[in-house]
Amino acid sequence: MSDSAAAETDLAMLRRLNSDTVMEVLGIEFVEASGTRVVATMPVDRRHVQIMGILHGGVSVLLAETVASTLAYLGIDRDRQTVFGLEINANHLRPVRPGARLTAEATPIHRGKTTVVAQIVISDERGRTVSVSRCTNAVRERGGTDG
Repeated sequence: MSDSAAAETDLAMLRRLNSDTVMEVLGIEFVEASGTRVVATMPVDRRHVQIMGILHGGVSVLLAETVASTLAYLGIDRDRQTVFGLEINANHLRPVRPGARLTAEATPIHRGKTTVVAQIVISDERGRTVSVSRCTNAVRERGGTDG
């Protein structure tokens, strides 16, 4: 299978897996997906804001962890392994109001046998960085006591 066909298969699988999840509820859509880069978009509307009317930081972190965990997942042997989040941090750099459309891009910083560390940049439709994060995912064998 060609790299572009594999990427399309991964994208179709992720779109299917998004059904009936918090990602679907918040309108997160994958637009690019591979073991080296995952990109998703999300509109910002009333579902995403806190009481001051701006994007809730927790929603930014959810978006960041979504693309980071997906990046980790796409880089493992999915028949034998699984991934789960260990740690995430975020710096919120710019407020975002309803009407914006965000793009989150995750790229690997480190891909080891037991961890994957990703850098995530979230930007608005004008290309301005609104949040940066780093997320660590554990890689574990399926069927073990911890996964």
